[in-house]
Amino acid sequence: MPALHNHPDLHVSLPSDQEPILRTVPMPSDTNHAGDIFGGWIMAQVDLAGSIPAIRRARGRVATVAVNSFVFKHPVLVGDLVSFYGQIVKTGHTSITVDVTVYAQRGAREGEEEVCIKVTEAVLTYVAIDQHHKPRPIPML
Repeated sequence: MPALHNHPDLHVSLPSDQEPILRTVPMPSDTNHAGDIFGGWIMAQVDLAGSIPAIRRARGRVATVAVNSFVFKHPVLVGDLVSFYGQIVKTGHTSITVDVTVYAQRGAREGEEEVCIKVTEAVLTYVAIDQHHKPRPIPML
């Protein structure tokens, strides 16, 4: 892994033009065998975060139909304040594609200077579904 202090994803700022969709702090029970936060935990949180703008746009229930891309850029550590930002990048007849970017803020609890790191980027597609779990059209804006 490249030196962290020289990496472009380090020492970034949280997006100032939007609010996080989800913010959480991972706990020791969310770790893998190496003591880092389990990738599956991050994936679940990304799916949840991405579904929120999709649900709002669909005005109802959605189901995840594709993980178009998912990149783990840096590990997430126990105690990081993890913020999930998402925006709709495409809307089809029944589908909504959401770009999710994840940042971790760390260091402050150890008495160090707090740093913000871009840890994950993902693109997911959701489909609006009806009460019978069948695709339904997304309402016009």
